[in-house]
Amino acid sequence: MNPAVRNYAIVTAAYWGFTLTDGALRMLVLLHFYQLGYSPFTLAFLFLLYEAAGVLANLIGGWLATRYGITRMLTVGLSTQITGFLLLSLLQPGWAAALSVAWVVVAQGICGVAKDLTKTASKSAIKVTQAQAKAEDGGNSQLFKWVAWFTGSKNAMKGVGFFLGGVLLQTLGFRLSLWAMAALLAVVLAGVLWSLPTLMGKSKASKSARELFAKNAGINGLAAARVVLFGARDVWFVVGVPVFLYSQGWTFTMVGGFLAAWTIGYGLVQAMAPHIVRRSADGLSAEVPAARLWSALLAVVPMGLALAVWLDAPHLEWVVVGGLALFGFAFAVNSSVHSYLVLAYAGSEKAAEDVGFYYAANALGRFFGTLMSGLLYQWGGLLYALLGSALMLVLCWLATLALPTHKTPATATT
Repeated sequence: MNPAVRNYAIVTAAYWGFTLTDGALRMLVLLHFYQLGYSPFTLAFLFLLYEAAGVLANLIGGWLATRYGITRMLTVGLSTQITGFLLLSLLQPGWAAALSVAWVVVAQGICGVAKDLTKTASKSAIKVTQAQAKAEDGGNSQLFKWVAWFTGSKNAMKGVGFFLGGVLLQTLGFRLSLWAMAALLAVVLAGVLWSLPTLMGKSKASKSARELFAKNAGINGLAAARVVLFGARDVWFVVGVPVFLYSQGWTFTMVGGFLAAWTIGYGLVQAMAPHIVRRSADGLSAEVPAARLWSALLAVVPMGLALAVWLDAPHLEWVVVGGLALFGFAFAVNSSVHSYLVLAYAGSEKAAEDVGFYYAANALGRFFGTLMSGLLYQWGGLLYALLGSALMLVLCWLATLALPTHKTPATATT
């Protein structure tokens, strides 16, 4: 097997293991504390440091991965996640509510750092390994396929994690579930240390903050679009959907199972994106208009759902389920195209820094969406959350209008 392909497969498998536990963690925390009577805003607050930590973790993680190698940052991310799980498992039922919330927020913050260090390292590895591989069908074509498969399979595994979280909570309880997931990640960490070259992706890092933030127009535009794209998802997905379904009489396992099925389907669509989006020889002239089109289509879905909620449509919970399926399809294509474009715009030498900057914007969007999910749902239920999502998606479409459709000398190094 080509060494680059082998390394790509190992990184993908390691990220699968990480994502499985990360998805389970979200369901564990959300459903466990909702069962204890926490308000929608408090539930969202539990995830705020998790999301906020990702902004800095992506920026620093990209720089560190460039300076010290992707493998080292991947191992740091996995080790940090294990630490977060063990810290969270020390939570005691007899603690005061304020102390419990503070403890969970800190532990979640550690897991947020772990997630984004691991994501930046893993996504950067795709650029590095693809550049090394001698693909017969050309670099850009192969890059889109590798990105789509990695992103799609990762999100499918996250969906399995949602289901796993609901099942673990119902069978093992909160603490034993965290210990089981920490043990799984320890096995993944041992595999990474044993099988990947230590200095993979090591290059000359930026020497100043100005150089680190001086990205090309394509990456800057994508970063802006990514903030509102993921904010638009999380503003109704993090708190609104699971709490709404649970309030309709669904059990923990049913909620976790549905979110798992949705995320798996979303991941499969992401993996198929290269067959859905028309391709171009230069890698941008058809793909950028596709990003604009799918952003516009996506914005229509929460608008329609908001109208259904406002009119109190019959069988509303199933209307929401159907609307979420449409949203997931369009969102998956959008996300996959964006994930490809950032690597198409990125330079090879500092790909990890470019990816880190982009995913810092991603984390900022998740932070804002998570915050607003609790506030909007508490103020106006699912209707307000959907209206907030629609507004953000309109802004996402506007941001894609500024994306360059041709490579400049700064973005042509692959």
